[in-house]
Formats: sequence, C-alpha cells, structure tokens
Amino acid sequence: MKNMKQSFKILSLIYLILIVCAVIFKDSPAAVISAVFGITYTFLAGKGNPVCYLFGVTGSGFYSYLAFHNALWGNLVLYLGYYVPMQILGFFRWKKHLKDGENEIIKISLSAKERFLTFIITVIFTLIAIYLLYFLHDKNPIIDGITTVFSITGMYLTVRRAIEQWQVWMVVNGLSAIMWAIIAFSGEKVYSTVIMWTVYFILAIYFYFEWKKEVDSYFFPF
Repeated sequence: MKNMKQSFKILSLIYLILIVCAVIFKDSPAAVISAVFGITYTFLAGKGNPVCYLFGVTGSGFYSYLAFHNALWGNLVLYLGYYVPMQILGFFRWKKHLKDGENEIIKISLSAKERFLTFIITVIFTLIAIYLLYFLHDKNPIIDGITTVFSITGMYLTVRRAIEQWQVWMVVNGLSAIMWAIIAFSGEKVYSTVIMWTVYFILAIYFYFEWKKEVDSYFFPF
C-alpha cells in the first residue's frame, strides 16, 4: 500500500509538470494526451501489470498522429503497424503468466544465445531501415531508423516479459528524447513529447534494476 501511494505521488507530479509546461509553451493537445497515456503505460509495464497495454494502445494512437504531422515515417509505421497489434497481443500473453494470486507478471531473462541473435538481427535491420528512410526523405533518418527497429525489438522483449527490454528501451528513449527536442527547437509545439521520452528514459533505468533484483532472485534465492 505504501509503494502504491508513493507511485501515485510520483505520477501525479509528472502529470502536473506536463500540464504546466503545456500551458506555458502552448503545447499540442495530442502531445499532452500521448505523453500522459504513454508514461502511465510505461509505469504500469514496469510494475508488470497487464492493464498497461490498455493505456499503451491509446497513447500509441495519439503518438502516431504526431509522427505523421512531423514526417517521421519510421515511427508512424512502427506505432500503427506494430505497436498497436503487439500491445493487444501483450495483454493476453501477460494475463497467462501472472504470479499466483497477483496481477503482476513473472519476469524472465534471455539466454546468452538469444541475446546474441537478438542483437545481430536488430543491428542488421537498423542499417536497412536507415538506408530506406533516406530515400523517403525522413527528417532524421538515422535516429528514426535506430529508434524504429530497436523499438520493434523492445516491444517483442516486452511481450516476452524479458528484462533485456529495459536495456533496449534505454537506447530508444534516450535517442527519441533528443530527436523530439530537435523538433521542438525547430518551432513545433511538442514539449510534452520531449518530457515524455525523458521520463521514459529515466523509468527504463529504474525498472531495469528493479526487474534485475527479481530475476536474480530466481537464480540466487539465498
């Protein structure tokens, strides 16, 4: 109960910061809504709660609009063509792997072979994506290509309940924060999106270590 109250206070503070910034900088309503739902999704996902995907689908819809408006075609295809269906799948997959008597999933870690193959495949497709985005006149083909392919990997690992997802999200969230900061400085009203990705980055680091405690306990219970 104490952790729940503390979590609610943290989320309330983040929402307050978003709203204040949105008013001061006259931010896009879509950016604010996307940020609120996206941060809620990430927070609940870190807690291992399947309900996170309900927020994820809604946030993905508004983020897709922002990606379309800012000609980030890689992110647009990623969210509409991959994130939304994967989040629906993730909800049902997570519901099958809950701890006894709890609404929280059992976390896992990939084998060394799985980690190696996942890394190699991700790098290869990242290079292909960057090459294609250059020809589509993407505003930021390198960052958009990296974040798009790494996000595909991250979502796959999320649905699998693997701790390695948080390492991938650190890369995605850090680069995405930079990408949207550049867009914001160019004059677009997307400051809430910058805050959202920055919060994502911080949460990815936090939840990696939180999940690590639990995953390590499976192997080292004493």
